[in-house]
Amino acid sequence: MKFSRILSLFLALVIALSLTPAMQAETLEFTDMADRAVKLDKAVQRIVALQPADCEVLFAIGAGDLLVGRGEYCDYPAEVLEVPSVQSGFETNYEQIIALAPDVVILTKMAQSVEDIKKLEEAGITVIVSDAQSIQGVYSAISMLGQITGKADEAAELVASMTLSFAELAEKAKDKEGGSVYFEVSPLAFGLWVAGAGTFMDEIATILNLKNAFDDIEGWQAISEEQVLTRDPDIIVTTTMYFGEGPTPVEELTGRTSWDSLKAVQNGRVFNADADAITRPGPRLVEAAQAFYDFLYGE
Repeated sequence: MKFSRILSLFLALVIALSLTPAMQAETLEFTDMADRAVKLDKAVQRIVALQPADCEVLFAIGAGDLLVGRGEYCDYPAEVLEVPSVQSGFETNYEQIIALAPDVVILTKMAQSVEDIKKLEEAGITVIVSDAQSIQGVYSAISMLGQITGKADEAAELVASMTLSFAELAEKAKDKEGGSVYFEVSPLAFGLWVAGAGTFMDEIATILNLKNAFDDIEGWQAISEEQVLTRDPDIIVTTTMYFGEGPTPVEELTGRTSWDSLKAVQNGRVFNADADAITRPGPRLVEAAQAFYDFLYGE
């Protein structure tokens, strides 16, 4: 898609923002990202969000003040740390959540089960599933959270800003010499996992004029060392965090047995991305894409 067409679509979206009605006080009915029918009979005043990306979105659209609880891994922006945390993930503490008396709990279907949702609904709490896997999914999640918080205009503006930023990056990268890229989302010590087709990392690769070396794999999946060595990517992205002791993530990766034969290692094209920015389906994906662009093309 040519940049002019992307820009035209962006301008059309901006115009549409002015026509977006504010959230009304009456009943709000919509479908969440697990295709569940959700009904809100009153304005939402108290929210518990278990996924870091959703906490980031709420603050980005100006609804952070509605948070009365957050998942323990929600740590951005800094203001969110002032919100009480609850045990989340696969061992979510529902008693802690219920004690906070939220109107709404926002969670993901990856970490919570149907039975878990029922526990909260039986306590009289509305559950909303947010489940962004692609950039379009991120936009949908932002729009949904804007809708339930009365911040629809702010959400639409955020989506428009992200859309334009990605379009500008794509325009700058379109004539660059890209290559193949391997996104390592889990290090060898914990079993290699890759971002395949249909993920927001795969889309970032396309935006930056790269080919995902594992685009024949759908979603997030486990792979073997042999698969990486066979595909010999031009670029490697590791999302492993570094805590200041021992080998850095890049040193660990490049020091693996036989990995020194890879083009990416030989050419110094191993990028340690900001794990939170590039793995969370939220607004900071734009920052992650920009940082990766700068690494690739030196601008």
